[in-house]
Amino acid sequence: MNTPFDEEPHRRPGLFSRLRASFLTGVVVIAPVWLTIWLIWSVVGWIDSAVLPLIPQRFQPSEYVGINLRGVGVVIFLIFTILVGWIAKGILGRSLIHFAESLVNRMPVVRSVYSGIKQISETVFAQTERSFEKACLIQYPRRGIWAIGFVSTTARGEVAQKAETGGELLSIFVPTTPNPTSGFLLFFPAEDVIMLDMSIEDAAKLVISAGLVYPNDKDPIQPPE
Repeated sequence: MNTPFDEEPHRRPGLFSRLRASFLTGVVVIAPVWLTIWLIWSVVGWIDSAVLPLIPQRFQPSEYVGINLRGVGVVIFLIFTILVGWIAKGILGRSLIHFAESLVNRMPVVRSVYSGIKQISETVFAQTERSFEKACLIQYPRRGIWAIGFVSTTARGEVAQKAETGGELLSIFVPTTPNPTSGFLLFFPAEDVIMLDMSIEDAAKLVISAGLVYPNDKDPIQPPE
């Protein structure tokens, strides 16, 4: 006979609970792999569908192997892009680009579209030294509230000259969650910026996951790996 003070015996999870736990674990394992493969497969198919119709029928890979090989358009696109980039680096290529851009600049609507796309392309794809230097902590939007930011560069020019600060001024990009590609550009005195040891990638993961994924989650006392 059980008394009110007796501990209730530990119940083992039922079959349905174990199956559900196994199913969720399987989803966590399979979903990233499947989504990655699906995304790559879709992007390759999209590039093929855009490139292959531009190739004459007699040069189509299907004419030689009898089937449509996925990825041939990607290879042709890469070779063509590398060739264009190699030509553009030369004197003749730069002259042709300058001449073409001078023609585009004379077209009112086309000029605006082209300049916008060019700026985006240069920002995203150009291989320059312009990149985030460190992840940091700042007090934003008010003191006592902390936010993760990325140090882009030291402020220069008119911004640094007219800002009412006696020391160095840093350009800080504060990303939004869960989309870190949008955010705010803020200028902070260097003494108000706390540099973090975590890498840019780890800080981005922390922002995207809304604080659920920490680089040193196993042992917060230890420095991030």
